[in-house]
Amino acid sequence: MHISPSSWLKFGLFTVGLGQSFVFVLVPPLARDLGLSEIQTSSIFAISAMAWALTSAYWGRASDKYGRRNIAILGLLGYAISLIALITPLFLIEQNLLSVTLLFPALVLGRLINGLFGSATRPASFAYVADTSSEEKRTVKFARLESSFLLGTVAGPLLGGFLFLISNETPFYLFSFFALIAALGIFRELKPVNKIKVKTGENNKISWYSKSIYPFLIFAAILSLCQASLIQSIGFYITDLFGNLENLPTLISMTFALLSISTIVSQYLFTDAFPMKNFSLLMVGSILLVFSYFTMAFFQSISFYYLSIMILGIGFGMTRPALSSSLSLAQTPENQGSAAGYLGSVIPIGHMTTPFIAMPIYAINPGYLYYFSSILCISLILFIISNPTIRKSGLI
Repeated sequence: MHISPSSWLKFGLFTVGLGQSFVFVLVPPLARDLGLSEIQTSSIFAISAMAWALTSAYWGRASDKYGRRNIAILGLLGYAISLIALITPLFLIEQNLLSVTLLFPALVLGRLINGLFGSATRPASFAYVADTSSEEKRTVKFARLESSFLLGTVAGPLLGGFLFLISNETPFYLFSFFALIAALGIFRELKPVNKIKVKTGENNKISWYSKSIYPFLIFAAILSLCQASLIQSIGFYITDLFGNLENLPTLISMTFALLSISTIVSQYLFTDAFPMKNFSLLMVGSILLVFSYFTMAFFQSISFYYLSIMILGIGFGMTRPALSSSLSLAQTPENQGSAAGYLGSVIPIGHMTTPFIAMPIYAINPGYLYYFSSILCISLILFIISNPTIRKSGLI
């Protein structure tokens, strides 16, 4: 049975999603049980996010020069190696084969590999889809790539939790194996399409502050902060406001599942079944985000909270693929990889800044954080209306 190149790219992003969500579930409690503090554990992921932000743009430009296939494969190999490098120190310490004093630097190194090399797959994948899709189909194609990654983030904790019953290491080894399969499939099926010839000289690089780039990066940075502050506060918020309810871990897990599932459903509904133009997706999605954040802060009940989470998922499902597509449509063919790389470098900003911006606001009052997020989303609406680059590319 023949599997299309884009399907292999989707599978590759799915495998990345598997590990990305699962490591946040398993590694922190294991690391804490072995003596690491919460600050050390969060630093492991913060350092990786910083490396991801610094290298993503480079990998995007590299895919323009060296080919989408080669860079996508490199990213998957780096991701697979990082999973093994992350679980190996934990396994060795459990077997008394490694000193606990080496645990923190070993985990930093394992996760750093993902930040440095795992960041290559996403920009190369999106650039390949941009190369091979028409302007009319760009948004739906990007939405399917996003959905593949999100499906992985939903399946990661579920599948990983089952495999965890075998051993702590099994999910990491299996997810690494999946990434290697994806890399092999991409190697065999992805062929060069309209290969971009990069000219020598000063103008073969597009800068992040180019007028066709920076408006989308500003939008993505604000959206990233809104999304990351939500994700990092869900567990605290449910515990602080609904701590009298039973089965809090189940409620927290259900919240993440609702957010991911509603995002996926939204992407298929509004980019495929009932397609809308990018401008409309960005506007309506941002309005839904404003409404849901405000509702979450004002009506502090579990039923309204779940309703808000589902609406948030719909809003994110509309804005994320529309943003990627609008950015792509604003570029020339030779700059698709660079543009995707710049966008990828902005995505971790929310996770990097949440501890310094969002969490202090949450410490004052949990509701204030979501009022703050709703104000940020109002600024997104004003930005969409006022910026000509976003308006123009969004109407395609």
